[in-house]
Amino acid sequence: MSAIQTWNEMVRLEHEQSDRIRGQRPTDSRATAAQNFKQDPFRTDDAVVEALRSRLVPGETLLDVGAGGGRLALPLALTCGAVAAVEPSPSMCAVFRETADEYNIGNASIIESDWLSASVEPADVVLCCNVLYVISDIGAFVRNLDSHAMRLVLVILMRTPPRSQVQHIWEAVHGEPLLSMPTVPQFLPVLEELGIRPEIADLPDRPPHEFASREAAIAGIAPQLYVEPGTEEMQRLEQFLDRYLQEQDGVWRLEGAQPVRSCIVSWSPVGLR
Repeated sequence: MSAIQTWNEMVRLEHEQSDRIRGQRPTDSRATAAQNFKQDPFRTDDAVVEALRSRLVPGETLLDVGAGGGRLALPLALTCGAVAAVEPSPSMCAVFRETADEYNIGNASIIESDWLSASVEPADVVLCCNVLYVISDIGAFVRNLDSHAMRLVLVILMRTPPRSQVQHIWEAVHGEPLLSMPTVPQFLPVLEELGIRPEIADLPDRPPHEFASREAAIAGIAPQLYVEPGTEEMQRLEQFLDRYLQEQDGVWRLEGAQPVRSCIVSWSPVGLR
């Protein structure tokens, strides 16, 4: 099986498991959490923003694929001449536009579309942050990133799969192992198969998630497991947290939780079509 086929199969199996556990997939999976992604574009303490900004030439154009609510695109618009964003979630697009208006950022625009259907002009730099894990046609997706970049492609990925922090909880709640989404170890062979030789730069570790209370932990973890209130799964989740959720100095943490490690995978476009 090729690297591209391996990636696509991992995504297919993970989607199949998630859909079976969750039931019907929501039309807009980000609707309930979209406002949580709203951030001040003028913040100066975001290591990811600054790492990306250091790779930009002031005044050039940026295309952010899967931009969400503009967490990266809008602060980077302060450096770029123009920013175009693509995002399939209507609620995320609304947060993007609301934030751009609130902070008077006029050189950033967003279109509501999936990436392979989007009609957008090439840009000097194409950015794609924490999107690829769920992409079921990775070859076409990466080719489209490459073909829209005139100078540089920047992809941010975790080194460990999303939801790895709750992997052991998933099995305790649902009685089966959580299937992993593909990430850096699967992505690098995909790029090699496409003839891309990337550079890799690690980002600062992000500490494990902290919660203000036991209730906040349940509210934050349950959606990752597709657990609804009043169900047997919720009972098992609460029992698990009673054993493994620890409180110290008013902060609640999961026992054994590890820092989140991410990296920037970058390359100069090779002209893929």
